[in-house]
Amino acid sequence: MSEGVQRVQSDSPWEETIGFARAVAAGDRVLVSGTMPFTGRVLQGEGDPYEQARAAFSNALTALKNFGLGAEDVIRTRMYLTHQRDVDAVGRAHKEIFDAVRPVATLVVVSGFVDSRVLVEVEVEAFRGNSEESAP
Repeated sequence: MSEGVQRVQSDSPWEETIGFARAVAAGDRVLVSGTMPFTGRVLQGEGDPYEQARAAFSNALTALKNFGLGAEDVIRTRMYLTHQRDVDAVGRAHKEIFDAVRPVATLVVVSGFVDSRVLVEVEVEAFRGNSEESAP
């Protein structure tokens, strides 16, 4: 294991099965892996893309808390949806959480997830460097 790299796990059953960490911190970056709207094995917001997005982002932000970070530290988000019709609902959830932060964001439509009830999966990346801001 690389020195200076920190990893955290969550209650996701897939982390152990597949062999990955929920989040990895390396230097000033903290990456949160693809996060679905589950609490353990219980799907949150079944059939509701807005609620699933809120739950998935909540799970991702919980992982960031392990490193003392929050939504204000997020610099990139990725949203994966199974239906184009859900773009507005997922976008609304994203805006509610990140409007003041304005991270770079990617939103793509995919063919499906490991659980067919899942409508959205998210990833976040945060910066934990010093608080001194530099000019754009």
